[in-house]
This record gives sequence, structure tokens and C-alpha cells, in this order.
Amino acid sequence: MYKEIIRCQWCGSDPQYVDYHDKEWGRQVRDDKTLFEFLILESAQAGLSWITILRRRKAYQEAFANFDVDQVAAYTNEHVARLLVDSGIIKHRNKIESTITNAQHFKKIQAEYGSFYDYLYSFLPEKQPIVNHWRSLQQVPATTAISDKIAKDMKKRGFKFFGSTICYAYMQAVGMVNDHIETCAFK
Repeated sequence: MYKEIIRCQWCGSDPQYVDYHDKEWGRQVRDDKTLFEFLILESAQAGLSWITILRRRKAYQEAFANFDVDQVAAYTNEHVARLLVDSGIIKHRNKIESTITNAQHFKKIQAEYGSFYDYLYSFLPEKQPIVNHWRSLQQVPATTAISDKIAKDMKKRGFKFFGSTICYAYMQAVGMVNDHIETCAFK
């Protein structure tokens, strides 16, 4: 007999969303390349739905040098001009320019902390992921004291399009926080 798989309600039934939920969301990411990828994607998502960005992920990968932080940090005005006409990504000048400056700040943090991962986890209790035990989607917060603290520090360092709400979504995406509801098969 077929048994229905219970998932977090936010992913609905869209195959791309379900695949993302099942294989990526909430799983701990340790490598800086993937952390940089999600920094780009989450920052691009500001003011938009996540599925909008998820559907454009491949285009972002192509537009931003396969998420190579060194290459993106070296982008010039010519790169910006090319990206502003790229139909595969969100053509928002400030978001595109902030991706470049965010890459530069990302590299500074790597130099200071040894890795972006070490920087992020310096904010977590005992430098370990947080596992929450929510019974429903309605209990999941949009921000926390930790996301406030990280976003504030990143803003001080010059990052753009990375406020506390985006920061918390980022934390969920890269597994700094496990917010799968208790009944989710992927908890």
C-alpha cells in the first residue's frame, strides 16, 4: 500500500520545490562555494518568492561564474552591463552590483576567519547547527536573535540585500538551522 510522504507544507507539490526541500533545505553545508552560492541566491530573492529564484538557479550559476567567489569579486562594469540584459536572472542593478561587492566582503571574511563557514558558525551556540522542534509552519519564525546579529555584523562589513529575514532564510537553506516540522519525513 502507498504511504504518503509528509513534508513541510511550504514546498507544496511543485516538483522543483519538492526536490529542493527533500535534498537540500536544512542540510548542513560546510563548503564555502555552496555557502557563496546561497548568499547570491538568497540576496537575489529579497522581495521575491524563493521559487522565482530556484527556477533561475542555473542561469545564476552561468551568470556568476559557477559561483566562483574570486571571479565574481573581480567583475567589472562590463560584467554588470552584460548581466543587466541577461533574461535568466533578476535584472536589478543594485542586486547585481551588491553580488559583486558581497563577493569581495565574503573573501575578506575568508581571510579573517579561515573560511566563511567558520565565520557563520562563530555565531551559533557551541558552533553547532540549531535543531528546532516546530509542530507547524506557523511556529517557524522569520527572524531570530542570531539572524539579527549575523545580519547586523554583515551590514557593518558592507554586505547588501542581507537583512535579518534573508539571513534566517539563508540559515535554513544551508542547514545552520533545521526548521523541518516534526512530522516531516526529512527532519
